[in-house]
Amino acid sequence: MDDLRASLISGFQWRSDPPVWPATRTYYADYTAWWRDPTVLAQIGPALAALAGDHEPTVVLGTEAHGFLLGPLVALHLGVGFAAVRKQPERTSDDEVWLVRRTPPDYRDRHLDLAVRRSVLRPGDRVLFVDEWAASGGQALACQQLVGDARATWLGAAVVVDALENSADRRNLNLRGLLHVRELRHR
Repeated sequence: MDDLRASLISGFQWRSDPPVWPATRTYYADYTAWWRDPTVLAQIGPALAALAGDHEPTVVLGTEAHGFLLGPLVALHLGVGFAAVRKQPERTSDDEVWLVRRTPPDYRDRHLDLAVRRSVLRPGDRVLFVDEWAASGGQALACQQLVGDARATWLGAAVVVDALENSADRRNLNLRGLLHVRELRHR
């Protein structure tokens, strides 16, 4: 785990676009090097799965886009399935039932609609949510509501980077991270 954490930290950068005066420089997280490193890819699924402890999920839930990468890696390690949550879904020709929830404002102050097919999130499922980053916790909170709507059980959230400022949300979500954002401060 220490090797993975070191690789995650070394493969991370804060980047910025040149500001247009009078705007100030705005930084964003760049973790694209994580996906290029085969060692990180081999270790991150088991490491995120370990954050679930002894809860024994029956399905892993993840949102577009990075949850679609990490979720199957975790599910494969756990020997369970993966349920994909779409952002801003368009279901014009789909006759299947979807569960839909709107997020509270995210880090960009946007509200997103999140949706999952009812057939992949079932009553009685024990659900582990997986994502790469939790900033406001809005997507995890909306997914927690989707789990409740499906009459399934929310076990918790496993993320690569915990950047939550609200400790009540962290407890409510049972959120665990491989790293805390303070470990990624500007170097």
